[in-house]
Amino acid sequence: MRIWKQDTDLARLNSWSKNTLMEAIGIHMTAIGDDWLQGTMPVDPRTQQPYGLLHGGASVALAETLGSSAAMLTLDPEKERAVGLDINANHVRGVTSGFVTGTARPLHLGRSTQVWEIRIEDEAGKLACISRLTMAVVPATAVGTR
Repeated sequence: MRIWKQDTDLARLNSWSKNTLMEAIGIHMTAIGDDWLQGTMPVDPRTQQPYGLLHGGASVALAETLGSSAAMLTLDPEKERAVGLDINANHVRGVTSGFVTGTARPLHLGRSTQVWEIRIEDEAGKLACISRLTMAVVPATAVGTR
């Protein structure tokens, strides 16, 4: 069942990243389904830690980007916004090059909170990071616009 309240396409989603952290580290939305959102991020000097591994913070940035963007798509932006409350990430496999792909799926879509699971996998489809993101749903007037 389709959960999105906004009609959107990948070009619109990717335009949200202009002049932000997401643009700086190369995060791109790549696919959207009825109840999931997917994006990629390069594993390169912008996203690696000093030992050449994907930086945990970069994985968290990808997870929060995907979960936050997906959360916003489930809301009417004239009335509501989604803002992050908590994020948890378990880094289970190191990645040294290529791209990672994250997929956000809802675990809970409530009136005042949402919980999203984001799986980040390497190019071989092996799990690199599993994350859980909790979002607060607030009135649109409580959050500024760009």
